[in-house]
Amino acid sequence: MSSYKLNYTDSFGNGDANSLRSNPENGSSLAQSEKAVQELLIQQTPMQANDDHLIEFSEALRTVAKALRGSAEGKALAQAEAAEWKRRYELERSKNQELLHKAPTPLNGVCADESSSKGMMDHLAKSQRLHVQENGKSGRYSMERICSHEVLQDGESNSPNGCNSKLKRKASFKLSWGCKGHANDQHKKEIVSFESGNITTADRSSKQISLTWETNPQTVIIFTKPNSTSVRLLSVEMVRWLRDHQGLNVYVEPRVKDELLSESSSFDFVQTWEDDKEISLLHPKVDLVITLGGDGTVLWAASMFKGPVPPIVPFSMGSLGFMTPFHSEQYRDCLEAVLRGPISITLRHRLQCHIIRDKARHDYETEENTLVLNEVTIDRGISSYLTNLECYCDNSFVTCVQGDGLILSTTSGSTAYSLAAGGSMVHPQVPGILFTPICPHSLSFRPLILPDHVTVRVQVPFNSRSSAWVSFDGKGRKQLEAGDALVCSIAPWPVSTACQVESTHDFLRSIHDGLHWNLRKTQSSDG
Repeated sequence: MSSYKLNYTDSFGNGDANSLRSNPENGSSLAQSEKAVQELLIQQTPMQANDDHLIEFSEALRTVAKALRGSAEGKALAQAEAAEWKRRYELERSKNQELLHKAPTPLNGVCADESSSKGMMDHLAKSQRLHVQENGKSGRYSMERICSHEVLQDGESNSPNGCNSKLKRKASFKLSWGCKGHANDQHKKEIVSFESGNITTADRSSKQISLTWETNPQTVIIFTKPNSTSVRLLSVEMVRWLRDHQGLNVYVEPRVKDELLSESSSFDFVQTWEDDKEISLLHPKVDLVITLGGDGTVLWAASMFKGPVPPIVPFSMGSLGFMTPFHSEQYRDCLEAVLRGPISITLRHRLQCHIIRDKARHDYETEENTLVLNEVTIDRGISSYLTNLECYCDNSFVTCVQGDGLILSTTSGSTAYSLAAGGSMVHPQVPGILFTPICPHSLSFRPLILPDHVTVRVQVPFNSRSSAWVSFDGKGRKQLEAGDALVCSIAPWPVSTACQVESTHDFLRSIHDGLHWNLRKTQSSDG
């Protein structure tokens, strides 16, 4: 086997040009190509200064000659590198075979002990450098590309007793999780096995969750749907039952307290709050949240808590009710089961959003965070122009939205506005962010589902024809001028809602009953 002298500055050999001499065939073909081009140039008649066509033809021939030269050089260099790696592999393989034959022979018909085999393995693992003698000179080559399991071969010893001695090594590794460049052990319990180079998942990240009370609940808060006679009558009955039969402290909204006092002065035990500052102090006091209404009432109740949210028991008294599995007619049995525990709950992730204004000169001038349970919507408002939105995911450019707008939705909100815009229905415990365009002016713009650890930034470019508008769960509408950006990520405080049966059963029942999903007549069997 012919030897080659290679000097590499990188993995593909951008270095010494003398290495091209190792392949005479490529050199001859290169010379022939250049000679042919030169003959064409010599055979041409002398060009006139004003003959543009001949000048262009001459330049084209020179470009072709240059391209042929570069192609031949690249081919020769690649072949030389491949031959060198093959030679080094064969040399290392023969060296390992010699070490195998020199292994201690078994005594009394017994194979060599594991310690000798382990020592030989360690010796092979430590040989990270390969020394080669070339023309009386020693050369050193790095073995970074040759892994141990590629070099070490399963071999059989030539012992007279026929004892097989095999070397088996598989690379070991370590997994670590990071969030924006920082080490994080948040998911370390999900993947537990790295043995023999295999990754095994022990638990699912969205496993069914059960809530068990360690101490009895003492305080509940009730949120009701406004302007509904049936809801008002039920709230009167439920408040009295919770106080008289369960001995619980009851909080209601100021509006509801006024309605209760108008019914009877005996409801003076009901507590409420006076301003927003008292609302922020509700979480340490409240053990359980009860909602009487539809999904909008659940959204309203969740928005009252800017941080952790107590478990919510939602009763269906609205229209569809994807998040309200309990029926108001059996409220006593339901609440007794919930207060007794344990109960299955669904963890519904929320989005944490804030606006960065282009006019803001400092980070502390950004607007406060807003938490949404369904979706945040960016649209063109009353403008007749297409909205123009630049979208980024962890500072990586995603796309530019040109259409009516964009929906960033949680998986709980996948059955709301995102579904109407063509997004997929997703189980609420699947962690992720739905990226759904609204009437995009492109046939290939399909919705996406992004992982839950990313941060999405939507910015109005400076060359946009008009501004955009953003709303959070259908409320708090704000204008985004050119240069303004909306930043969204998964909030650390999910909303836990009680399940009637369990999370998956309630979700499938809601899309069957609420949307009549895949409802059609059964095909007749008689043809």
